[in-house]
Amino acid sequence: MKKILFALTALTVISSCKQEKETAEFNIIHNEKTERLDSLYTEHYKKGEFNGNVLVAENGDIIFQKSFGLANEETKEKLNIETAFELASVSKQFTAMGIVQLQKESKLSYEDPISKYIPELTNYEGITVLNLLEHTGGLPDYMMIMEKNWDKTQFATNESVIKLFQELQPEKDFEPGEKFRYSNTGYLLLGTIIERVSGKSFEAYLKEKIFSPLEMNNTFVYRRRYQPKEINNYALGYMYSDSLKRKILPDEKGKDFYCVYLDGIVGDGMVNSTLQDLFKWDRALYGNSLVNEEDKKLIFSYHQTNDGKETGYGFGWFVKKDSLYGKVVYHSGGWAGYTTFIERQIDKDKTIILLQNNRTKLTKLPLINLRKILYDQPVEIPFTLDKNILLKYAGEYDSGNGNIEKIEFEFDRLWSNTRYELKPVSETKFNLIGFSPLVTFEFILDENENVEKLRIQQTETGVDETAIRER
Repeated sequence: MKKILFALTALTVISSCKQEKETAEFNIIHNEKTERLDSLYTEHYKKGEFNGNVLVAENGDIIFQKSFGLANEETKEKLNIETAFELASVSKQFTAMGIVQLQKESKLSYEDPISKYIPELTNYEGITVLNLLEHTGGLPDYMMIMEKNWDKTQFATNESVIKLFQELQPEKDFEPGEKFRYSNTGYLLLGTIIERVSGKSFEAYLKEKIFSPLEMNNTFVYRRRYQPKEINNYALGYMYSDSLKRKILPDEKGKDFYCVYLDGIVGDGMVNSTLQDLFKWDRALYGNSLVNEEDKKLIFSYHQTNDGKETGYGFGWFVKKDSLYGKVVYHSGGWAGYTTFIERQIDKDKTIILLQNNRTKLTKLPLINLRKILYDQPVEIPFTLDKNILLKYAGEYDSGNGNIEKIEFEFDRLWSNTRYELKPVSETKFNLIGFSPLVTFEFILDENENVEKLRIQQTETGVDETAIRER
């Protein structure tokens, strides 16, 4: 193991013997990029856009790790770099690794039909384990099925979902291999396959085969509501309530809120971890301690649909090639108040890990300028408008076809009635953030600079409509 460089700065001070032991495996280097990253994330925190932990590394050396905000809003307990977060869909890479390991042990084959391990789903012919890994299986979204058919006073588990699919036999969205469509259902079933093939619980298998061998001692499967237990140094996940105008725990929405009654399900989520443990995972994936190079080629290569279209997804990872960053594998997650992200720029050996315990209207995954700093590029300065200019655009706009577009001003920003933020690109033109394909809103003024109309365009789909400002 590398010898640690003790940089006694505010960013890398080791506050306890426990932390000293657990960070001693990695070099922590303080340089100019560290200062720029600190300034960037401090600004995001001040704006309410980031509440969580961040780690950035180059060539196996941590150049920035820091905590921003609270782990518990009620007790005011602060986050620290050893705080555990629910990973949401970032969990899928561990599920995929479990399947790859079982394949290596000849306990299953990628080409096996899922009915071999889940005979309750014999009706879904042609869907293989490989289809589930690649998101090409075609099974409908289990969350929608449960929303319509489940008794929400009860916690649902993997077995609950499988039984409901067996009873209702909902139609496939498409034939196996025909399309790529991101599927939580597929990874739920992979979690069940791991359990049935190994004879162990999902949690026990991952601990034995992945977490313990890599000394990921603070990584675990945790269903806080379904199987509550005492976890020290844990980040509670918060959402924003429009009606209460404050952050809340998902539990405050009641038992019939999907994050609550689906808490018993594993495979597509429910792995919890820390910055340090995820960095151990990152480093291990450069070696062959878990799987070999041939396996990793499958895991980190995007696959194809039956007609040869590239999916942009491997096994539990999105995959892309970039002219500057080289080969990049990454995954985001969002669930029950958590927003998470991991990116591995494999060719350049750069790592980004973001763990947030807020999912509010303001929460962002601040990545563009982070990457620019990593490559010594100038950061993008956002275009901003005065509060008074934004206020005059707030109001209702009638398109004349029964649709009213309501523009609201909150947190010193504009929001559409679909709850997406409007980002200014000029004094009158805005982009709808987080919506794809791109939607633009342009406010049209009269000769007296009063707002008269709102033009909404989505060029890729041909949408172009104008709504009149209601007085």
